[in-house]
Amino acid sequence: MPWLLSSQLECLSSSPSQRQCERTAFSFYCAVREQLPVWTLEDMRSMEVFCWEDGCPRPFLPSEALLYALVHDHRDYARYLLGRYSVSALRASRCSFCCHRSSSSPHLSVAVRYDRVSILSMMVEALKDCDAQGGQRDYLDGCGGCSHVADSGKTAVQLAVELSRPDCLLLLLAHGARPDGLDAALQRLVSSDAAERRHAQRCLDFLLLYLPNPPALRRLQEEPQHWQSLLGNEVFSWLCGLAPPPLLLQALRCLARSGPDRIAALPDFLQLHSWQ
Repeated sequence: MPWLLSSQLECLSSSPSQRQCERTAFSFYCAVREQLPVWTLEDMRSMEVFCWEDGCPRPFLPSEALLYALVHDHRDYARYLLGRYSVSALRASRCSFCCHRSSSSPHLSVAVRYDRVSILSMMVEALKDCDAQGGQRDYLDGCGGCSHVADSGKTAVQLAVELSRPDCLLLLLAHGARPDGLDAALQRLVSSDAAERRHAQRCLDFLLLYLPNPPALRRLQEEPQHWQSLLGNEVFSWLCGLAPPPLLLQALRCLARSGPDRIAALPDFLQLHSWQ
């Protein structure tokens, strides 16, 4: 991708054709950044833009174009790519930095990092077209990106918890992603400042909403009074295995089966943190 080119000064192109491919790719990146119309971008991608791979140029893939649309929040272009190419636009492509093909796609992680809730919603809807049994769940729970990328080894859910992206987290969980990261969510809650605490609290709430059985957490046992005052007696007792889930949580779980919009639209006194 264009922002990686500056870190590859030691591997400057020796071929005029390769340099031309890099120029066209950067021109396309700028065109997406400028939010040019979809038809213009598709004309560029299909006829004018090329990538250099294995010693020869190749067409710019829809999955690579979707990454550009994510970075620059070009929703119309993302909608076109996902509508036209469906899950093909979400496939992993070869990394331009290490030239290896990742086993999982970075698209979900990029959407979460840039907080592209609208495009993420389109992406999880497109995943319903997965042919393989369990393909949607495997994609949602994949750790996107190559090993040298900052977010490698993290699922999109874990990244959403780490960055306090509650709207992204709710979308992922509602479409079947595994509710990982409870310990990280608790740590994020106590370490965030006042401005970030509301988002951290919502992330914790959504994890609890979709968590079937809470894991044993040492931090709760080490400081029971602190966590009991922070989480409330009912939630604390449930997380410690001393009581069943709170009644409000059980009721909201039934509502959540209707979709994430039902939970997000609840008034504040019925949001999950109101049980505390």
